[in-house]
Amino acid sequence: MDLLTYFNEQNKGKDSPLAARLRPATLDEVVGQQHIIGKDKLLYRAIKADKLGSMIFYGPPGTGKTTIAKVIANTTGAEFMQLNATVAGKKDMEEVTAKAKETRAMYDKKTILFIDEIHRFNKGQQDYLLPFVEDGTLILIGATTENPYFEVNRALLSRSLIYELKPLSAEDIRELIRRAVYDEAKGMGSYDAVIDDDAADFLADMANGDARAALNAVELGILTTDRSGDGKIHLSLDVVQECIQKRAIKYDKTGDNHYDTISAFIKSMRGSDPDAAVYYLARMLEAGEDIKFIARRIMICASEDVGMADPQALQVAVAASLAVERVGMPEARILLSQAAVHVATAPKSNASYLAISEAMHMVENGETYPIPRHLQNVHADSAGEEREQGYLYAHDYPDHYVKQQYLPYELNGHEFYKPSGNGYEVKIREHMKKLKERDS
Repeated sequence: MDLLTYFNEQNKGKDSPLAARLRPATLDEVVGQQHIIGKDKLLYRAIKADKLGSMIFYGPPGTGKTTIAKVIANTTGAEFMQLNATVAGKKDMEEVTAKAKETRAMYDKKTILFIDEIHRFNKGQQDYLLPFVEDGTLILIGATTENPYFEVNRALLSRSLIYELKPLSAEDIRELIRRAVYDEAKGMGSYDAVIDDDAADFLADMANGDARAALNAVELGILTTDRSGDGKIHLSLDVVQECIQKRAIKYDKTGDNHYDTISAFIKSMRGSDPDAAVYYLARMLEAGEDIKFIARRIMICASEDVGMADPQALQVAVAASLAVERVGMPEARILLSQAAVHVATAPKSNASYLAISEAMHMVENGETYPIPRHLQNVHADSAGEEREQGYLYAHDYPDHYVKQQYLPYELNGHEFYKPSGNGYEVKIREHMKKLKERDS
């Protein structure tokens, strides 16, 4: 390392954003993700023993993917190199692999290559890495916000362990906020700032599992707020609201208001009150609720409470869910409103929900009876000949229907699905009644 590079590295820490400065150096400093780095977990043991294989971290932004990679960099005896797929090209990859080969040949030492945003690499770039991962020249650590099963080559996936990182809990983020404000070594403790409890609670809630968002707001608040008469910088609720550009109108410290609002929203749709539904929707949107969370609740209500009384309701809800991710706010409010109004004004039936609930209860209690022979997959006898099963192909019969035993014989005549008298289920009930009358 030359002198210029050395001084750049030394100054980098001082000039880095707060979120980067607070990154843990050891496993014990990591907040959250205990389901993968708890002391009894495989990844924790592998890092401690420096016995790492290729792996991919995936999860939402700000959940610690790069953080864990940096911890590995601080603890491993292997050479550690890093690329960002958004800017790295073929030349960068060739340089990394050449250096890894040299390190292995000269020092019998492996190289860990961390690739941030690995889903940005195209198929050819990912394929280029495969032989080096295969022969052990590189231990690959990829980080992605996308589902790796869709975005990463199957060949790389088969050679890697997949670790899903979850959004941090509000308590995890509150701990990071406290470190940010009061830690003098890595945080902003030297600024002599204090943060009010309600402000910390609000930030932890609004961050929605993204630690970086909360830390950025803390840093902005401390750097832009004048000192009070006592000489301290006070991060009040008003200050952090301005820093994160959201108003504290929905969530109280215990989170009760959050659950009360989403509960009122769902019950208003179930109760066929579109006016109340859009009102509670507006409260959630103004307060910064995750639009994907709202869309999920509308989808669930469309199936659980509307069901087959209006089969279009679920289609509208699913379409809105996909659309809000592509459009984003503020326009997403229109899409969510349309879906919520459709579900609220649709005829209601929970018959399909009751049907699966009853069936699940029966199966969970061990009532798993033999499947009728004629419904089973075609089997061959000892001579390799397919055996006659006696299955009746419905499309060979008038109205594409033929009476046949479908339930296990022990459940003959049992009804799980009982169509209501609402909406489209009226037609379903009439249709099923005609079929049964034909059988009698």
